[in-house]
Amino acid sequence: MANGVKAAWAAGKPVVNGWLAIPHGFTAEVMAQAGWDSLTVDIQHGVQDYMSMVACFQGMQPHGVTPMVRVPWNEPGIIGKVLDGGAKGVICPMVNTESEARALVSYCRYPPKGSRSFGPIRSGIYGAAADTNAANDDVLVIPMIETKTALDNLEAIVNVPGVDAIYIGPSDLSLSLGMAPLQDRREPEFLAVLDKIRTTAQAAGVKVGIHTMTGQYSKEMFERGFNLATIMNDSGLMLTAAKAQVAVARG
Repeated sequence: MANGVKAAWAAGKPVVNGWLAIPHGFTAEVMAQAGWDSLTVDIQHGVQDYMSMVACFQGMQPHGVTPMVRVPWNEPGIIGKVLDGGAKGVICPMVNTESEARALVSYCRYPPKGSRSFGPIRSGIYGAAADTNAANDDVLVIPMIETKTALDNLEAIVNVPGVDAIYIGPSDLSLSLGMAPLQDRREPEFLAVLDKIRTTAQAAGVKVGIHTMTGQYSKEMFERGFNLATIMNDSGLMLTAAKAQVAVARG
């Protein structure tokens, strides 16, 4: 299955990304029918693990949505396993330096471009398992920018060969800047930081994504030139919709 996120970007289209915190294939199957371009299994926060990630991939597989993963950390073991499981993109938290970005790229790429170990047990079912060059071209490498240190090193990070996109974590970035860990911020000073990140990345040919809480804020980010936006997560969307309907019923 081709990488639909890459195809959307090549066509100049923004990507609407869903986020899976619930560790169940049925939830992923339901979410995959909502019109998302991609769905990201979050095994950093939330309650997902490796086996629930595989179940989520199986649930979304028939619906053509691109599977991605946020890994717990910049560590080659788990990164290799999520790729072997079928992830088309790796979002990695707390990438703060050029050397950390280079390591992330290496973990996601087979030699000679990286150090990924060969063993695509599940992902090989859905493609030419021995075509390591195709795998290198297909996988998206997406470090997260979420600290002041990362901002200070941003130009070096986005110019690392093999970095396809960056992903802004607004809560951790807010904390690092001395603010409350909130999302969907509209303070002019924070929007200026977002714009600086975007322009710096895009000048290097790197796409930019951000986590949001609403479709409206995602739309605003697309209008600012962002290339990907995530809307909340499955558990948050379920709770939000449930609360709204309960409130209607109670009058």
